[in-house]
Amino acid sequence: MHQPAPLTDDSQFDFGALLEQSFEDMAEARRGDILTGTIHAIDRQGIIIDLGLKRDGVVMRSEFEALGADHPYEVGQQVKVMVIKPEDQEGNLVVSISQARASKDWDIAQTQMDSGELYSGTVVAANQGGLIVPYLNLRGFIPASHVANLPRGLDDEARVQHLALNVGKEITVKIIEVNPQRRRLVLSQREAQRESRDQAKERLLSNLKEGDTVSGRVSSLRDFGAFVDLGGADGLIHVSELSWRRIRHPKEVLNIGDEVSAYVLQLDRDGKRIGLSLKRLAANPWDDIEERYHVGQDIEGLVSRVVSFGAFIELNDGIEALLHVSQLGESQPASIEDSVTVGERIAARIISLEPERQRMGLSLRATNDEEITPLDDDAPEEVPSDTEMAGADTV
Repeated sequence: MHQPAPLTDDSQFDFGALLEQSFEDMAEARRGDILTGTIHAIDRQGIIIDLGLKRDGVVMRSEFEALGADHPYEVGQQVKVMVIKPEDQEGNLVVSISQARASKDWDIAQTQMDSGELYSGTVVAANQGGLIVPYLNLRGFIPASHVANLPRGLDDEARVQHLALNVGKEITVKIIEVNPQRRRLVLSQREAQRESRDQAKERLLSNLKEGDTVSGRVSSLRDFGAFVDLGGADGLIHVSELSWRRIRHPKEVLNIGDEVSAYVLQLDRDGKRIGLSLKRLAANPWDDIEERYHVGQDIEGLVSRVVSFGAFIELNDGIEALLHVSQLGESQPASIEDSVTVGERIAARIISLEPERQRMGLSLRATNDEEITPLDDDAPEEVPSDTEMAGADTV
């Protein structure tokens, strides 16, 4: 029987070299790889690119047509491509120019997400799920839950209508997910707004100092005070700092949307809180009280509150004076409310005046008696001022 000639060392070497080369060719054509080649031909079927491999790369007709008639590519031009399929049903090495360009954008997006830098883009489409914002050559998606100022409780139709109002608008977003394998680029308008406000607050806190005067817009009212938007950060005017006269609720002096100037009363840089005051920009009525009032003077005022030891009377300029229970009449009533009621306007006489302690004492008895009887030294002190009752934390 004829035996085949044994392989020579050279033939063994050639076979091994060819096998190794085939492995190298396969390794160079993995899905997702970025390769550089030269355009060999452009026709109706697509673009043929010489990649220096056994097979040329093919940019499919669908992508070629999407480039349009004014595409910038020509024969002999060097381009980068991404391997889409190492081998399709016809044995072609399918590559993509547009996805190669986009791969660089994925890297840019990843870098921008890592740095926390914000991005501004124009909304091009809206659907029930959210908004579409182009990012370089990629399509960024903002889920509805990350769209700022989207009302809750909308049905599907109303949600789409509301989201559609954003189409054509330029918005600022933060990149929160970059996944090139799944082709997911997720953006957030809400996170961007939060980031912007935090940055603005940091800048504001670093530049402000106590005693400054700032301008802002009243953004909300609460029982305990009013919040003022200072342009990226909110400051709080405690109810006790709204006016020199007693204020029960901020709505008595402010409305949402009002433009106000306020005094920077307190800064808490660690807690990022700003305490403001309106009354510190107005004259303190106690500063010149002796020019307007004196002991023995008859005045009129409004009963502002009733306490266990008397009633407080608010004068026209915001001063609150104490009408002690002992000065209500010749005999002490069983109940203070039997003599005065909140909201009642009464006439009384000043029997004591202590500007340094911001105290004024009144008497109903003295208006019917020429003899002025000052308050006893052991009479109860006035209740603490609103500021004292509010505590030190007015931010």
